[in-house]
Amino acid sequence: MQTLAEGLRIPTNGLDYAILAIYFVVVLGIGFMARASVRTSLDFFLSGRSLPAWVTGLAFVAANLGATEILGMAATGAEYGVAVVHWYWIGAIPAMVFLGLVMMPFYYRSKVRSVPEFLLQRFDRSAHLLSSVLFAFAAILIAGVNLYALSIVVEALLGWPQWVAIVVAGLFVLVYITIGGLSSAIYNEVLQFFVILAALIPLTVLGLKRVGGWDAMSDALSQQHGGDFMTAWGGTGIGDPNPLGANWLTIILGLGFVLSFGYWTTNFAEVQRALSAKNLSAARRTPLIAAFPKIFIVFAVMIPGLVAAVIVPRIGTPDSGLTYNDAIPLLMQELLPNGVLGIAVTGLLAAFMAGMAANVSSFNTVFTTDIWQRYVVKDQPDTYYLRFGRLITAIGVLASIGTAFIAASFSNIMSYLQTLFSFFNVPMFVVFIIGMFWKRASMKSGVWGLVAGTTAAMVNYFWIYRGGVIDIPTDQGANFVSAIVGFVAGAVVMVAVTLFTAPKPEAELAGLVYGTESPSPDEELEEADRAWYRKPALLGWGAIVLAAACYLPYSF
Repeated sequence: MQTLAEGLRIPTNGLDYAILAIYFVVVLGIGFMARASVRTSLDFFLSGRSLPAWVTGLAFVAANLGATEILGMAATGAEYGVAVVHWYWIGAIPAMVFLGLVMMPFYYRSKVRSVPEFLLQRFDRSAHLLSSVLFAFAAILIAGVNLYALSIVVEALLGWPQWVAIVVAGLFVLVYITIGGLSSAIYNEVLQFFVILAALIPLTVLGLKRVGGWDAMSDALSQQHGGDFMTAWGGTGIGDPNPLGANWLTIILGLGFVLSFGYWTTNFAEVQRALSAKNLSAARRTPLIAAFPKIFIVFAVMIPGLVAAVIVPRIGTPDSGLTYNDAIPLLMQELLPNGVLGIAVTGLLAAFMAGMAANVSSFNTVFTTDIWQRYVVKDQPDTYYLRFGRLITAIGVLASIGTAFIAASFSNIMSYLQTLFSFFNVPMFVVFIIGMFWKRASMKSGVWGLVAGTTAAMVNYFWIYRGGVIDIPTDQGANFVSAIVGFVAGAVVMVAVTLFTAPKPEAELAGLVYGTESPSPDEELEEADRAWYRKPALLGWGAIVLAAACYLPYSF
């Protein structure tokens, strides 16, 4: 197991602990206040569909601003350089816009409580059950990543053994999610969004100052790793070597299309935030509002990773005694004065709790409504499922504690996360995209597309890549290829199965396939929603144009 480097302790004092204590009191207070609004299972799992767009939008981006963004992306920056921008401007923004403009109307109008429930309406029970099980399993694994990242900070802060840090951190998240349900998670995520920025911005500014500014950092890293380390597209021609170990085709198809769309459009930990919005207009704007801060967050997570690579030139190697995951704790130890350090530690803990809470709250919804209520214990009073939702939340946190130790075996947790996404999110995406745009796709094609996509991605990763059948330079490059293989396999099998099985009756496809009429008329937009800055299309295209403009300095 990878543990924190010996001696990498954060030099906190009483002021830092006071800031941390105040934050925890506020978090628990929000949980207890949210409890008063939880009267039904819909309140617990989807906040009663009552939240405004600005709240759900900030919660949407904060739910992702966990281990993936902080430790994971800083580690990726230290390992692969400026290529980390691909995960944002190619691997997030277009998919978030697509979710808001195209997919949210399908989700919201169908009144589903989860992403797998949509597959039940479009395909059949077998596709629904398999997608529910796959998602629940993936959610626990990903929650474990956030919990492991949280334990790294607690270990550096208090010097606790890693297993103690994992258990204590998990139990704290359990308390505020169990008490207040999704409302507690979402309102805490809005708070955590601002706390996280307050932590990352000083770390970024002081880090650049420590290494002499961007130009000096760029010169040092170019000498250490080659010129392509400080460019986004350098060396990405097919067959050319580059730090990321991927070419432009696998970046665009594997990351920009398959992995990105698979994550942002079918990952219920994100979609759940939009489904809790008060109306369709607010639901559509949720991912679009989130896209704007997402464009700029890359600088706050990439630059600390690059700075760490300058301070410790051999980070991630046995000689340095540091893993890539140690980049952020290293800079906190090296750069931040007390007081600011307390804010930074609080911000990191907030980030990891946001990421874990997002996955645990989506897990309890899917397990309760899509597995337990539909297949195990049916037709019980709503209060029964509310109690069971709280129980399964506790079980999910305990399971996450176990999967946190799996994440601890990876030097770069971002690589681990991308591997999970290629196994679980990509097959679900191919089933969604074909089912939503092809009326002929049969009921049975959904489950076989999921089976084929998941199996093909796993075979490519564990046998072809890990077994050395084909030489792929890096884990990230292998993940891109696995995603493409999983998508193609799922699509081919869906088409083949459709040719030999019966389609769903066309009358049952209304509102579930693009171009078909919804069974109920669209809700009327409020007059305020007609303002130009609230129109989803304008927000979406604005985010894409702004992201494209940000790319220009990194294109050479």
